[in-house]
Amino acid sequence: MESAAMPPRGVAAPWTPSSLHQALRCNHLLLHRTKDATNPRRISCCKATGRGARVDRRDVLLGLGGAAAAAGLATSHGGGGALASPIQAPDLETCHAPDLVPETASGVSCCLAYRPATAIVDFQPPPAQVTVQAPIDKPCACRFYLYFHERILGKLIGDGTFALPFWNWDAPGGMTLPVIYTNESSPLYDEMRNPDPQPQFALDLDYSSNDSTIIPRDVQINQNLMIMYRQMISGAKKKELFFGQPYRQGDAPDPGAGTIENLPHGPIHAWLGDPRQPNGEDMGNFYSAGRDPVFLAHHGNIDRLWHVWSGLHPGNDTGFTDADWLDAAFLFYDEDARPVRARVRDCLDAAALRYAYQDVALPWLNAKPATEAGSPAAPATDALPATLSQTVRVAVARPRMSRSRGEKEGEEEVAVVDGIVVADHTRFVKFDVFVNASSQVGAAAECAGSVVLTPHAGRPGKGKGAMRTAARFGICDLLDDIISAL
Repeated sequence: MESAAMPPRGVAAPWTPSSLHQALRCNHLLLHRTKDATNPRRISCCKATGRGARVDRRDVLLGLGGAAAAAGLATSHGGGGALASPIQAPDLETCHAPDLVPETASGVSCCLAYRPATAIVDFQPPPAQVTVQAPIDKPCACRFYLYFHERILGKLIGDGTFALPFWNWDAPGGMTLPVIYTNESSPLYDEMRNPDPQPQFALDLDYSSNDSTIIPRDVQINQNLMIMYRQMISGAKKKELFFGQPYRQGDAPDPGAGTIENLPHGPIHAWLGDPRQPNGEDMGNFYSAGRDPVFLAHHGNIDRLWHVWSGLHPGNDTGFTDADWLDAAFLFYDEDARPVRARVRDCLDAAALRYAYQDVALPWLNAKPATEAGSPAAPATDALPATLSQTVRVAVARPRMSRSRGEKEGEEEVAVVDGIVVADHTRFVKFDVFVNASSQVGAAAECAGSVVLTPHAGRPGKGKGAMRTAARFGICDLLDDIISAL
């Protein structure tokens, strides 16, 4: 089976090999259980885009400010961490100058106002009062991030029922920048925002920093819906794929993001980041993304999609029982200016937080890409590790060639891209993975998914050191479609 990365639409920007120096390993596995690999098929990985400073790489599913993809599997992953090692809340008495800001950023402080005698209280659910978050398309960031921001704003305006809106960019009516953010006299306007995205232009959920071609609106919307189908349905059947790889105390950062954190979350940050700024501020960089008011509506939709995804799997296991995930702790200030220690287990039930999302249409539920017959896969003539300066096509063995329907429902076949090394993580990086792609890479029906990496200006103790990560793609449905089209 073959996989390759889609070249960008329009004229590709020059690709600097050092910006994405790959030391990849591609392989297949069955989620939860691997078997001896036999009957090699072809898979290829390649670059799609190149340069720029884009995207926010925080834990968008949980909104807990810095815990990367906390999938909470039963084994340690990505840095030698051990079991019983949940992420701990920071020590506010030892706050230091921020590490993840560029040299060109001045006056940045991430330390909370804190007095040593101040008591930190544990989170308690609010009293029984439900607020309803409605969409903006004529736009809750991620759980606690939005929860506390919302309650602070509610107290400031004297409205305990105040709710932040979400930007439902997964539906055609929301696939433009909401008008309320474009009025230059409004406090919701941000000068450090890409001036090109305007309400008359359709959002590209697969946006890359060097995209230069505007396609017809109906074509763009159709492509967006197919992307949402893959990221929420066919490629996210298992919680380990939706949430991403586990991240424990002591692990190396960026162990591997989940489906919607990679895309569309990342490309929307890239779409809104200002290319006129040295680091893509505001939405296009980790340290500055939260300065743009649209950040809250964007992440509100990410949180909503977590809620939607859980509802699409009634009776199935959509959460984790791993204490390392459940007990990961973070600090927030509440509406009474008290530091509150909140844990992941406290935010899993939106109803317990006394808010609900307005029901809106899910037009992507049936937007499965069509598979066309008659396009033979291009030969896999490359080998890994490789630098993604061009399309790379490699053969990868499958665990098993034939499985029953029941076996497929119980175990998802997964394409693994391991050992991804990004030499310069201050730049936006995106590449796509295709399965059995023809020589003309780009069909949505062949795409397994994408890797989207945000620029970070620096990491503690590492300066501009390399970033290492991995990616997993659920491909069971994709393989069935490819086989049926032969």
